[in-house]
Amino acid sequence: MASRINTNFTLIPNQKLTRSNRHNSCYSKTLGSGFQPISTFGNFKALPLEIFQIILKYLSGSKRLLLQDFHNLELPDRRQDSAILEHYKSLGLLFKRCTLLLPTKERLKYIHKILTEVSCFKFNGCAAPMQCLGLTCYGMFLQALTAGWDELECHRVYNFLCELTNLCRKMQMAVCSKPGSARKLELRIRLFCRNVLLDHWTHRSDSAFWLTRILKPWPMVNQARLLYIIFGPISPQDGQVVWQKMIEEPTDEFSLKGLADAIKLLYDANTKEWTADDVISLVNELSVVPREWLLENNARLLMLSGNNICFTFMASKAVNGQTIELARLIVFLALVCEKELYCMDWTVKMMQKVCKVFSTPVERNNFLQDVANAFACVIMEMLQSIMSGDHDEDDRSFLNLFHLVHAQANFHKEVLYLTMNTPLST
Repeated sequence: MASRINTNFTLIPNQKLTRSNRHNSCYSKTLGSGFQPISTFGNFKALPLEIFQIILKYLSGSKRLLLQDFHNLELPDRRQDSAILEHYKSLGLLFKRCTLLLPTKERLKYIHKILTEVSCFKFNGCAAPMQCLGLTCYGMFLQALTAGWDELECHRVYNFLCELTNLCRKMQMAVCSKPGSARKLELRIRLFCRNVLLDHWTHRSDSAFWLTRILKPWPMVNQARLLYIIFGPISPQDGQVVWQKMIEEPTDEFSLKGLADAIKLLYDANTKEWTADDVISLVNELSVVPREWLLENNARLLMLSGNNICFTFMASKAVNGQTIELARLIVFLALVCEKELYCMDWTVKMMQKVCKVFSTPVERNNFLQDVANAFACVIMEMLQSIMSGDHDEDDRSFLNLFHLVHAQANFHKEVLYLTMNTPLST
């Protein structure tokens, strides 16, 4: 059912992601005649592979080529970080040119033979991964090396990396274990996937390609678990995945932004590998990882994911007869709008658009009645929780009820403006 429908609202922008053909990456132009030599390596870029190998043997442990100052935390402005990242970006380009005539498999074997000297490039190679730039440098190297390669070659790269790191087996262990029972493994998977495969691409279509490689081999429930491991909220102290955050209390935009961006990435991937139904199913699975989320957090994720995904998700519930769930979702969309100071007419217009999905006036009227009832029910639930003494010490429950009452008032005000055709005063 879920079709890609363009909904135009001004209050929560629906940013169109820039799509690019993999051959049109900025690095695909570097082999052109007008390219200027990289200053880091000068004329070494033109060397045949055999000569390149001989020169490497004269480098003392390749230390001058494979810089390993990954843990320098002394410079407050992190200028050293930028320098070493640029070095490995240039190094990837150098290796790309020096192995140009080799088949992909042989290129990867040769490059691995050189890079294997650096322990911080390995999946479990660094004892302090949160303070290490090694995997990020590896990612910059890999980006420069593979930019402009066709999808078949990049498939081979991913398969090579999986075989090298036993990544699929590690992912299986993580998604089949109780959430949080393998925290160190979850952290290593997150760092490897983000720093090596996902975070360095100029074009989001490239990131979508690599994220698809990571997720698609798995069933939907495991895709959702992996997505949470890679993009979900983490502890600021140790970087480990926080599994209880979505089910215990309302969260903030920062905690959900990574997940929302990943969902938008897949929805806008423009490939046969991800249909709208696939993405909506993934959102549904995600909202019960590790258990059912608070509906406010689910509403916030949908809003951050953009108008098209939010509407498609809601329209799917309307078609499937889940009107009570849909009505409660609208209440929490209104609550998030109130808390974040978004204009409430966004929620009203979204509801109005969802109403058009119902095929008869009776269905629409019943749904509108469900929305009115949902406001009353959620307010009573919050009030009963407070009166029973089941609330926190800092009075967040009182504040949440305060916001909800105001959300209801502003929501119905916008409905009145809409039905009475009265322009909103400034």
